[in-house]
Amino acid sequence: MSNQSKKSAAQEQEELLVKAIEATVALNPLVGVSTDELKDAVKITIKQAVTQPSKVARNSKHFAKKIAGILKGTDKYEGRKGDRRFDDPAWEESALYHKLKQAYFAWDESMGELVDELELDAMDERRAKFVKEVLTTSMAPTNFLLSNPKALRRVVETRGASLLKGLRNFVDDQKNNNGMPAQVDKSKFEVGGNLATSEGAVVFRHELLELIQYKPLSAKVYKRPMLVVPPQINKFYIYDLTPEKSFIKFCLQEGFQVFAISWRNPTREQCHWGMDQYVEAAAAAVSAILAITRSKDLNVVGACAGGITASILSSYLNQRDEAVVNSLSLSVCMLDMHSDELELGVYSSPSTLQFARSKSQEKGVLEGAELAKVFSWMRPNDLVWNYHVNNYLMGEAPPAFDLLYWNSDSTNLPAQLHSDFLDIYENNPLHNGGMKVLGVEIDLTTLDCDKYITAGLTDHITPWKVCYKTTQFVGGDIKFVLSSSGHIQSLVNPPTNKKAKYFCNEDLPVSADDWLESAEQCSGSWWQDWSIWLSVHSGKQKASPKTLGNKRFAPQEAAPGTYVHG
Repeated sequence: MSNQSKKSAAQEQEELLVKAIEATVALNPLVGVSTDELKDAVKITIKQAVTQPSKVARNSKHFAKKIAGILKGTDKYEGRKGDRRFDDPAWEESALYHKLKQAYFAWDESMGELVDELELDAMDERRAKFVKEVLTTSMAPTNFLLSNPKALRRVVETRGASLLKGLRNFVDDQKNNNGMPAQVDKSKFEVGGNLATSEGAVVFRHELLELIQYKPLSAKVYKRPMLVVPPQINKFYIYDLTPEKSFIKFCLQEGFQVFAISWRNPTREQCHWGMDQYVEAAAAAVSAILAITRSKDLNVVGACAGGITASILSSYLNQRDEAVVNSLSLSVCMLDMHSDELELGVYSSPSTLQFARSKSQEKGVLEGAELAKVFSWMRPNDLVWNYHVNNYLMGEAPPAFDLLYWNSDSTNLPAQLHSDFLDIYENNPLHNGGMKVLGVEIDLTTLDCDKYITAGLTDHITPWKVCYKTTQFVGGDIKFVLSSSGHIQSLVNPPTNKKAKYFCNEDLPVSADDWLESAEQCSGSWWQDWSIWLSVHSGKQKASPKTLGNKRFAPQEAAPGTYVHG
């Protein structure tokens, strides 16, 4: 293989990894989608097509004309530029393969035209487009051995070994990966081994959470501690991946006293756990932190669903006249849910939301593995068929990538918390008001602590313009920073990332577009800018504590604790 080919293969792998990372269930609070709902979308689309036969017939006639033109050589359908499914030279050099490719793209175009021609309301049209995308990507000739020249060449080169390896990969995925092609080689990672390695100890354990205090990495620390509140749908160590990507390690090196919550993975028995229980547990963790550090207040950090929880927690404590939250840092977090920017709006009708509630109530939990499967099918070309070709047709192992391992290490949501998140999405109480937690009114407009808010420019899960809306209704002095990357990469953004950049603008106009238009582009990671900001909000420095915990909250076991393995 030439150096150019190797580089091209490496670039393809990097692109695939980025797409897999960013098209993820991770950190997403909009968890109202299930496989049953996707099946319903298929049924509705078929029903609409059957009831409009004249349009289907006319579309079929036009498609037949396209095929005739391709066979004659008068019509050309080359598809989307840069479609790497067809990057093998055989798709251009072989007349048979070339016409097959053109026929596929002609069919893809015709299916899109059919959806446009059907008389559908806005929601059904978006559902139909989703069904069309799943159907056409599934039937791509590259997904089948005999019509994939690269895979056939691989069979010859390996004397059939690639077929045997692909079969083993397929059987393994059927047994161990919910029937989906694996996106990551899980054998290369171990939580507490090469992931989540920052030194610390569990200093407080609750039915819902473990509180981890981390050992300082500096001679002096800021007096005011910080608490990391992770999302409930994934394990907390997104904040503590490898040492090179660890946000927690970065904070320790910057001199902050770091505590992190590790949520317990609930089962059916914990179906009643809702926002009330999670806030109550987090408030108990806050009390433990203040007792250990002898600080009167603390700084709170949260991302996406963890940011929602952190915001509710902060308002709850504030409304109880316990103004112990000095500052709040929110990443890729939406607090005003009503926006056309949200992709999952296609599945957010009152009926589908109620259906989602009933399904999780029936099972007791919303299963993280099920949710991950759904999200993969919402990006079928990138997250299903790319891996189908790689793992089964090419007989290759999936990549060993820490972020993908973490994403696959999903947790469940209790039915009640799932319902609470759906209520937040449907009724938008964090913006409109009307939400009560433990009998206390949640009002973010009166939460006047300073806030540092970050979002991702290419984030499709929590679109940055929706995240920006938070700046317009919460209280306190606010700084908004926009990372140039997507959902996960904007969160895991270490200073070692030479490609990183972000945008800053001290003004906060109503329009997000106006904010960006006059924003300044900065090189590097927003972590460093945030560290400067947080240091101002962390008080004076003192000598680092020599031990973790105290007499009341003594260390119980080493980080990353027990719950992370559940």
